[in-house]
Amino acid sequence: MAGNVLDQADMQRAREAFEREFRKRFEGAPIEKIELLQYGEDPEIEPGELLGRVTLAVPDGEDGSDHTVRERVLNAFHDAHEGKVHEFGKELRGRPGGVTLEIGVSGQANDPEKRHGPMMKLKLGRGPGPLGGAGDQSLTAVMARVGPEELETLDTLIAVGIAGSRSEAVRWALARIRERPAYEQIRAHSRQIEDLKSQF
Repeated sequence: MAGNVLDQADMQRAREAFEREFRKRFEGAPIEKIELLQYGEDPEIEPGELLGRVTLAVPDGEDGSDHTVRERVLNAFHDAHEGKVHEFGKELRGRPGGVTLEIGVSGQANDPEKRHGPMMKLKLGRGPGPLGGAGDQSLTAVMARVGPEELETLDTLIAVGIAGSRSEAVRWALARIRERPAYEQIRAHSRQIEDLKSQF
């Protein structure tokens, strides 16, 4: 694996194995498409991670652009296969690197109201890293949108081994800010402002 990306032959084998295993486990499910994507093929995917994206088909004669129809299809799949999904997720968790399993329904792109989902998503992390992992109860999840340059910065920190994931890279960068003398001055100034506010 060079630069956190599998070569074409290895990726093709991984795709075939993923599709074969998913269809075998969920035989009879209305599967329209199964994809296995890696870093560089979708901006959501972190270096070293894979995204297994499964699209369920809507029944013949029904309108997949209708959010209610998509919701019914996903709920039916969930009710019928919830246990199997979690079993499959446990096996994916054993893979080196991170894996995300994403299950959605066909027709979302044609929704006139552009309503996203519904979707099942299992992010199976790579386990605790040097800066703490997904299981660290002291951490608070924060969602942020970043531009291409910021994303490249985070992925570079991963590539050189400073961080194991984008969230770890963000925590590393924030830790470097806290080490600067100016940061403590800002904190002291912030406390002074809060004290003044409390006097009103």
